[in-house]
Amino acid sequence: MTDDDSHSVDTARVAAARDELGVWVREFLASPGSDNAALGEELTNRLRWWLGPVEVPVKRLHRLAGPPGDAVLCPVDDDYWRDDVDDLEQKVNDGWEPPPVIVSYRDGQLVLEDGNHRVEGVRRSGAHHTWAVIGFDDPEERDRFRVPT
Repeated sequence: MTDDDSHSVDTARVAAARDELGVWVREFLASPGSDNAALGEELTNRLRWWLGPVEVPVKRLHRLAGPPGDAVLCPVDDDYWRDDVDDLEQKVNDGWEPPPVIVSYRDGQLVLEDGNHRVEGVRRSGAHHTWAVIGFDDPEERDRFRVPT
């Protein structure tokens, strides 16, 4: 994850105002630190309608990756997970605002596609919400969406 401001909550807002949030997602995921251009392409090809950035409750995000023993699809080595998350927690405590996490809306659930470490760092800092950019495969679903509490 880079510390530059080219992929921030503010730049996501600007992209949303220009109706270019999908482009923002693709570029963010391809950027140094994320290094996941393939995920960016896959998501923006599958999810054509985007919303955000919006603040969502951390507890409502369904994580795909996390430490062993958590309810996740892809367990991550505990030492790697702990070191990365500890650093992010400290940065959040020091006032850093992480870039929005990338979420897909699937069957009424918010599925965390990118940002598992950031979400855990935010959660450990004591915060209960994080910024998200949410992708939908149906424009009507996006238009009806309301942030869960």
